[in-house]
Amino acid sequence: MVPKVRRSSPAVSNGTEASLVLPSPSIGPLWAITRRLLLALAILLLVVGVVLVDRDGYRDATEEPIGVVDAFYYATVTLSTTGYGDVTPATDAARLVNVLVVTPARVLFLIILVGTTLEVLTERSRDQFRIRRWRSRVHRHVVVCGYGTKGRSAIDALLDDGTPPDHIVVVEPDGGAVREAVARGLAVVQGSSSRSATLREARVAGARAVVVATNADDAAVLTVLTARDLAPRAWIVAAVRETENVPLVRQSGADQVVVSSATAGRLLGLSTSAPQLVTVVEDLLTASAGMALIVRPVAGDEVGRAPGQVQQPVAAVVRDGRLHTYADPEVARLAAGDRVVCIADVDRDSGDGRSPAR
Repeated sequence: MVPKVRRSSPAVSNGTEASLVLPSPSIGPLWAITRRLLLALAILLLVVGVVLVDRDGYRDATEEPIGVVDAFYYATVTLSTTGYGDVTPATDAARLVNVLVVTPARVLFLIILVGTTLEVLTERSRDQFRIRRWRSRVHRHVVVCGYGTKGRSAIDALLDDGTPPDHIVVVEPDGGAVREAVARGLAVVQGSSSRSATLREARVAGARAVVVATNADDAAVLTVLTARDLAPRAWIVAAVRETENVPLVRQSGADQVVVSSATAGRLLGLSTSAPQLVTVVEDLLTASAGMALIVRPVAGDEVGRAPGQVQQPVAAVVRDGRLHTYADPEVARLAAGDRVVCIADVDRDSGDGRSPAR
């Protein structure tokens, strides 16, 4: 069942407004109206049947026998509470049936028709309540700016890493991408990620990380500048197409910059001479199966050992916030508080306490 799009403000039409879109499982509006109409018609036919079964108990103002048209006429004016009185129950049995069947049917009929109007009137209030509740709960989340190929891949990695979907907020201006993200159960802010109002709507100030995966490098620079101004302590990682833009993005406030085109180009070049190496790299970047790169604290029994003496292959060591290669003399012996970048076998080590999520 496709989630319905819920907005906190009017849809973005000129790129200047930001609207929060939350996933909400619901049936389509056309089917909701059709279902109510069918139910109202069923009640109408029920009353018509009741009148026809006991047609002798009803009296027409013209003293003519009650027919099918008369039964539909009586049911319509009765259920709509118009009640002209030209067709009335005359016998005690007909009056009893009117009390026990027709009157409850009239109430139910009105509830169905009025319920549709009430639902429309209360939907916005209900949505506002859901959005206020979401705003009060969202904290230490990840804001992903851009839902293109890079953004979707980043979200896949976050989900594989154990990040709950309700801890991911997407910022995307395109309506089609917004609907796709909402269908995955993600909260989305529709608007430009380079605008402060949009990132505020995504609660970027309380985010633990910001992933900038925009389609253009200039948009990435503006987004990083805005995000760093609003979230001074958040970890910001950005993707750029051109290597020459890396210093500019770093100066804008990004903690880490990934050059997507250069990385893809290197893999393409390696695939011509060492295709197995490309397969290994792709496997390492996929955390759900096979091999995976993980970062974990050094275990107690590993303190004092050399990186090569750890059970899992160590690629690097993080000490005091600095990254060292496994052969760096400064980390010749592992110390308490160090973190090691290891290559883990996901299938074998899935239950191992030394293989936490990255």
